[in-house]
Amino acid sequence: MRIDAISIFPDFFQVLDISLLGKAKAQDLIEINIHDLRDFTDDKHRTVDDTPFGGGAGMLMKAEPWGQALDKVITSETIVIFPSPAGDLFKQATAQELALAKHLVFACGRYEGIDQRVVDYARSKAQVRTISLGDYVLNGGEVAAVAMIEAIARLIPGVIGNADSLAEESHSEGLLEYPSYTKPANWRGLEVPEVLLSGNHAEIAKWRKNQALGRTRQVRPELLD
Repeated sequence: MRIDAISIFPDFFQVLDISLLGKAKAQDLIEINIHDLRDFTDDKHRTVDDTPFGGGAGMLMKAEPWGQALDKVITSETIVIFPSPAGDLFKQATAQELALAKHLVFACGRYEGIDQRVVDYARSKAQVRTISLGDYVLNGGEVAAVAMIEAIARLIPGVIGNADSLAEESHSEGLLEYPSYTKPANWRGLEVPEVLLSGNHAEIAKWRKNQALGRTRQVRPELLD
């Protein structure tokens, strides 16, 4: 998979060079390219924002730098993602769907957002998704983009060493993950559930499913609907 991200703060994406995603890049499992939006301006001040038509607080990101940046990266296989609190909620199912794509472009807005014509223009050239990380507002799209990139890229075959672990994670089957334990069996007076020490795999599987259901019912009951 190829991933491009466009931002006025490209340093935000340095975190993608470490841990499993860094290894995946080194092994050519994923290609990640970060672009500075200011490189696509044509004035000496490298201006990317201006006042909004109709008035209002704050500044809005100008269309032309975005148009030039998107022209550089969009291909016939591109899905352009605009992180936005006004978008569809990002879920595990979203990550699974996007992990099948060949090319993703993350367009990271700042200030009061991006001129709407940029979204309309991108939609004329490629598939466009406006996606929200959650019901809150961030200072820009970079943090949301990094979170989505990690959630998506880790589902690409070969990125996670033990692929079986993906099947039992929270939200993979619509439930929160069951609690997990490791050695020692007794830690500061707290015992590991006896069933996990029994060696009875059928009973362990049953216990884990019940724990997942119970945790989901208590913490995220709407997932059971």
